[in-house]
Amino acid sequence: MARRTISVIMNGVTGRMGYRQHLVRSILAIREQGGVVLDDGDVLWPEPVLVGRDETRVRAIAERHGLERWTTSLAEALADPEAEVYFDAQVTQAREKALRAAIEAGKHIYTEKPTAESLDAALGLARLAREAGVCNGAVQDKLFLPGLMKLKRLVDSGFFGRILSVRGEFGYWVFEGHWQQAQRPSWNYRAEDGGGMVLDMFPHWRYVLDHIIAPVRSVYAHTTTHIPERVDEQGRAYPATADDAAYGIFELEGGIVAQINSSWAVRVDRDELVEFQVDGTEGSAVAGLRNCRFQHRAATPKPVWNPDLPATEAFREQWQTVPDNADFDNGFKTQWELFLRHVATGSEYHWDLLEGAKGVQLAELGLRSAREGRRLDVPELEIR
Repeated sequence: MARRTISVIMNGVTGRMGYRQHLVRSILAIREQGGVVLDDGDVLWPEPVLVGRDETRVRAIAERHGLERWTTSLAEALADPEAEVYFDAQVTQAREKALRAAIEAGKHIYTEKPTAESLDAALGLARLAREAGVCNGAVQDKLFLPGLMKLKRLVDSGFFGRILSVRGEFGYWVFEGHWQQAQRPSWNYRAEDGGGMVLDMFPHWRYVLDHIIAPVRSVYAHTTTHIPERVDEQGRAYPATADDAAYGIFELEGGIVAQINSSWAVRVDRDELVEFQVDGTEGSAVAGLRNCRFQHRAATPKPVWNPDLPATEAFREQWQTVPDNADFDNGFKTQWELFLRHVATGSEYHWDLLEGAKGVQLAELGLRSAREGRRLDVPELEIR
């Protein structure tokens, strides 16, 4: 058994998502488990090269985790012939330029979403990567969450019969920052900095719907900025110019209707921060990040509407829980392992930059739908 080192340039690890989910809970967690064991018995060992604009912060992260390789120069990192993979978790505005430079340097590409700020740019990246012959992937972490994997198990088994509808609720209260510090970065609420609920979450809803339920065929969206002023990390008030809530209706292939509410100005009255209810002719299910409950047609109660009497049925107790039946790992880590295998062995990998472009497409159409107040078709995408 041989160990093969694969050098991974990680740009944006000083940010919350890049640090916590991608560096600590993915790459470092893979190292802690001894690497990725390939089919031939060899072990793939990721060696991160940290990149960040703030020297103090990136050095501190490297020292905290005993990592020797870090730099504030992306050009320097890309010039290293031993570096095989480039990963990007920067703010959206900086992503396209960095990804283009990495592709031109011959690096394999793995990136957070959205892959670019516009559909043309996202398709351009997918085309450039294909022409360069480099492996490429976009983060689609929610497909690897235990709750949604259980939901997919139900879909694949035919449990629902004919699927009729999907209802999704996502969000939580993000503090404005006046009297309690906000738990999300301030750029998320400035459109000029690439912020906004639609650009952030519609790419997620695209791959969740496409890969678990059915392909998205149309979108109607309403967006708003519920909280017009927030306070940034330096304690300064600023106008919130990006949408902080989006209410979308998506028609899926086969006439399935999906309605998803997304808000950073909502208080949570559900079991998990995101939940999807899928209703079909033979049964229904409610899936969150980790859990999934279901109710079969044969076990469905027969409630009768009578507003003059208090409810006597404990509806939530009438559902069953989908068992784990598997060991579920961190979703980000799982996809990292699949991508590294893909780079090392050429194994099958579906979640490429074209899939990432589909998310940007839905976000772009969602914002246009909100501006124009009408339903828009979602055409098929291809790289020309």
